[in-house]
Amino acid sequence: MNWPPVALLVLAVSSFGLSLTIWGSIGVIRWLGELVELRRGGRVTPVAHRVHVEDVAVLIPAHNEEPVIEETLAAITRLVPRQNVHVISDGSTDRTAELARAAGVNVLEIPVAGGKARGLKTGIEHFALRHRFKAVLLLDADTRLDDRYFDLALPMFDDPEVSSVAGCAATAWNPHRLGWRGGMARVLNAHRDRTYWLFQRLVKYGQCWRYANVAAIVPGFASLYRTTILDQIDIDAPGMVIEDFNMTFEVHHRRLGRVAFNPDAVAYTQDPHRFRDYNKQVRRWALGFWQTLRQHGLWVGKFWASMTITVFELITSSLSLLLATFAVAVLALGDLFGQTLDQVGAFAAVDRFISANFSYEVLLLGIAIPDFALTAIVALIRRRPLYLLAGLFFVPLRIVDGIAILVSLPRAWFVKSTGRWVSPQRQATSNVTQLRPPDAGRPLAGAALAEVREA
Repeated sequence: MNWPPVALLVLAVSSFGLSLTIWGSIGVIRWLGELVELRRGGRVTPVAHRVHVEDVAVLIPAHNEEPVIEETLAAITRLVPRQNVHVISDGSTDRTAELARAAGVNVLEIPVAGGKARGLKTGIEHFALRHRFKAVLLLDADTRLDDRYFDLALPMFDDPEVSSVAGCAATAWNPHRLGWRGGMARVLNAHRDRTYWLFQRLVKYGQCWRYANVAAIVPGFASLYRTTILDQIDIDAPGMVIEDFNMTFEVHHRRLGRVAFNPDAVAYTQDPHRFRDYNKQVRRWALGFWQTLRQHGLWVGKFWASMTITVFELITSSLSLLLATFAVAVLALGDLFGQTLDQVGAFAAVDRFISANFSYEVLLLGIAIPDFALTAIVALIRRRPLYLLAGLFFVPLRIVDGIAILVSLPRAWFVKSTGRWVSPQRQATSNVTQLRPPDAGRPLAGAALAEVREA
């Protein structure tokens, strides 16, 4: 098949991308190096630097989280002492604070909602967490930690250079409880979980190598920070819609230490199960990313070298997917109304260009099939055959993501956000919680032990 140059460029950008190639390769190098180190006995670290579960404060910002707060607290208090858990009820008008008090944890009620970032800052100061604990876990009210989370995450603090530990996100997955009307929820959750799995293992794993340290985000749903750096981070930066991108950029910009990541330290998060909520969340995340770039600007260093690649890829990949979508529409209109539309000069010129550079076969082989192949790989590894059916709709969702990225870019320079809460509709966590997946979150054989020894 003769593949025109324009089509090749669009397909290469939209299907693979530079970040995946670079960081996937570095991730393999990291894994091989840590495997050799592990076989040699690993690194010996001073006991004084170690952080134990008793040294960790848990801070849960919550706004109208009545459906999920009880089970979240029941789950976290199985892993840490109850007195270490702190809930910030930020302007809640439901029973969030009441249920948290009944669970026996520390509760602070803020009468007027100021947003998640402000709630975090207020909670850290009110409970004097910087002075009482060695580390703080920022935990969303709908997040459940895997039982081994602290066993795998805390040893990374043995390295005094590590200032924060990013949790490994996984979607809470229980499709059988969604019922026959849950088709959209299954597609959205499967798409999000595939994105988490691929990005964290093919990109983030390499970015968090000790010699790289360029991860763009320590996700706010379940992240650990040394308390000694919290007073150096502008947690509640003005005009930001979300806080986790900004906090991560602060760590890099102020050279506060290294971001560590263990793919086996899994936390299950409840992703949107309605398209409207999904679209709002994606646009909010995209806006938060661009706002963070606006806030911090450029600085010299390897972090911004990596960010340049990321920004370039986000824009070009989104544009490529939109161009491919436009090509499909033009080809379809040409097939259906070709003779009529050819009388319109503008359409005839566009149709000639698209027909010369694209075809259904090229788009199918270059975008749809590679995308579905990735879905099949994740479905096999995670033993979730329903992903194969849901995967038929992933390309349209990627187009939705691309539109959100492009639309949010100019808004970041003109829109000042309050950071106040915009939460998707919640479900009781017992209805969505997924037990530890068969692959145990492992990116490559032996990587979990290697990561624990990394420090």
